[in-house]
This record gives sequence, C-alpha cells and structure tokens, in this order.
Amino acid sequence: MTWPVDRDKLDRFRAMMVAQELDAVVVRAPDNIVYLDSYWCMKGYDTLVLPAAGEPVLIVLEPQLEEAGRTSWTQDLRPFDGYHPDDPRPPWFRSLDAAAGVLAERDLSGRVGLELSQGTQACDLMVAEQTVFSQPWFDAFKGVCREVVDASGLLAEARAIKTAQEIERMRLAAELAAAAMEHVRDNIRPGMKTSEVGSMYEGWVHANGIGYKGVGMARAFTLVWSGPNIRTFTATSDARVAEHEPTLLEIWVVTDGYWCDLTKNACPGELTPEYDQLTDGLLEVFGRAIDHLKPGASLPELDRLVRAGIAELGYPGQPSHPVAHGIGARAHEPPHAHQAGSGELRENMVLAVEPGLYWPGGGGLRVEDNFLITSNGCEKLGSYPDDFRTAGL
Repeated sequence: MTWPVDRDKLDRFRAMMVAQELDAVVVRAPDNIVYLDSYWCMKGYDTLVLPAAGEPVLIVLEPQLEEAGRTSWTQDLRPFDGYHPDDPRPPWFRSLDAAAGVLAERDLSGRVGLELSQGTQACDLMVAEQTVFSQPWFDAFKGVCREVVDASGLLAEARAIKTAQEIERMRLAAELAAAAMEHVRDNIRPGMKTSEVGSMYEGWVHANGIGYKGVGMARAFTLVWSGPNIRTFTATSDARVAEHEPTLLEIWVVTDGYWCDLTKNACPGELTPEYDQLTDGLLEVFGRAIDHLKPGASLPELDRLVRAGIAELGYPGQPSHPVAHGIGARAHEPPHAHQAGSGELRENMVLAVEPGLYWPGGGGLRVEDNFLITSNGCEKLGSYPDDFRTAGL
C-alpha cells in the first residue's frame, strides 16, 4: 500500500531533533526506515538521511528503486549497486559512502545521530537473511561529522507514541490476525500436528493478507503448543493437538512493516475442569492489567500487579517472559513494563499485555492482546476473544 506522508509523525520527530540540537539523523535499521519513510526494504542495506530541516535522502539498493519509488515518502532517491565490477566491496560500503556524501553535500557534518545502542538486527522483507551492521559502519561517520551521538533514545521515545496513521496500520495487522485465528478455530482437529496448526495460520495470513485493503506485504510467524506440550521458550514440534486442553498459538503478524503480537488459544472439545479453573483465574489477572492501562499509570506497577495476581493463583515467580511491552514497527519495542525500570503510560502508546503461567512438566496457559492507550483508558485492537471458550459462539 502507498501510505500518504505522515506529517504529524515527521513534524514531531523533527521538533525532537531540534530540541537535541541534531543536524541530521542517519538510520539503517529497516524498522526505523519504515517509521520515518514508510519504505520497507528488502535486504537491510538501505540508509535514510533525515535532516532537521530540508528534504530527506533515501539511499536504496538499485533493484528496489521501483518499489521505493512507489512506497517511500522521500523524493530524493539515490540508488547504489549490490555489486559493482569496479568496486568489489560488500554493498553496505557503497551505501555508507553515499550517506557520508549526502552529509557533506547538505552541510550536515555537525551533530549527527546514529543508532549506536539500538539492536542492529531487525526484520526486513527477506526476514531470514537479516543484515547485521558492525561497529566499523558506525565508526566511519566519526570521520565526516564533528560529533556523532546516539539517537537510539530519541527514536525509542518518538516511536512509543503512535500517530493516527500508525494505529490504522496496526489495526490492519490485528484484523488479519483475528481472521486467521477464526480459520484455525474452525479447522483444528485432535491429533493434528502442532506444526500443521502453525502452517495453517501462517499460510492463511500470507495468502489472504497480501492485497487485503491494499496491503502490500503480510506475513505471520507462530509458535504452537498443545496441552502437556505448552511451555514457554520452546519451538513448535510434531506434538499432537490435545482434544480437551488448549492449543496455544504465540502469534506475530506484520502488514507493510507494522506488527501485532498476540497469544490466542483454541480447544477442540470441552475443556477439562482443571483448565476451566485456570482460564478463569488467568482472565481475572488479565482484566486487572487491562483496568490499569490508562495515561499516567506506572509501568513498573503493571509488572508488579500481574505477577502478584499470578502468585495469588499459586504460581509465584511466573512467568519467565515479560508481561507487557510496546509494539509498532517492531514486534517488541519500548516502552517495557518491568519492576526494575521506570516510566508511565501515555496516550497513544500501544502495549502488548501477556500474563501466562506454566505447570511443572508441561501445560499451562497464556493470553495476550494489544491495547491502545486512550485519553481515559484503553482500547483493545484485536477482535478475537481472549476467553477462547466463547470463540465462535
């Protein structure tokens, strides 16, 4: 999809750059380029130079020039070759040279922000061939700028507050995620391999999501466990779908670079009494967490109240995974709810909330959905029921 320029986002970001006295920001992480330019690159070699004032420049791998021309908000597109017979260096050297040339050309060689402490690996369109940039790439800018500073904090702070367009893009991911879960709910069968369930979900999103309301690219990624196979931090296997116990899907759906992060459950057959009781208790904890989601609410307190509720159910010290985090152009991004951290919720943040608990030896449950912080509370972005016992009724 070709999205119109998000002026609200760019004007706010540039005002933040001016406040930090930055002449320019140079980003190469694919999600930061999506955030500031809307272009989702194929290979991760592309670079965006965004001045505090004046037109940005997108340095784009030549085979992607046509795609960038359709989707990028930037008018000044400068292609570079993935391979050049007179320059046998890897392609990122050519994007680096071009970025340094833009800084010199635009007289932006004063105070320049780079992604110095942000993770250098992020999802591009190829996903499986992520491009990881090493220290020499960042060090090279010290030779062309008076001062290089870390812009990772600026990017994280800006990205935590979503614009109307970003929320619209995330709603598309949530719509596809819910529809795919309905497809799984209607087709899951006892004895089916959990890997088949994951394939069913991911295939539905990829097949139906591309072209959905103009979406250019839609992908889904899952981890699937069932009954006694439910554990955290384990891969999908050939374990079989249990008839009277939950099959749990850890889900990530991305549409044109924006994500949703969910955990949904399905059960072919009537739940056992033990799982009925567990579901009731976990949904009560989840409800308390949702009630906490409003502007000014403490992020550390959100972590504490979820973990305290799980302890009340008889599972102290759980879960081992985070219970809440931001989501947007990455599936996990700031803000993070952690007792050792700080901060509070603000309007137009989007948070994934995911309480879970797991039995020794296997089994357990998790629920998760994404919530937009509104002026007086929150709005759930997904439409699939958290109480999976009511799904389809």
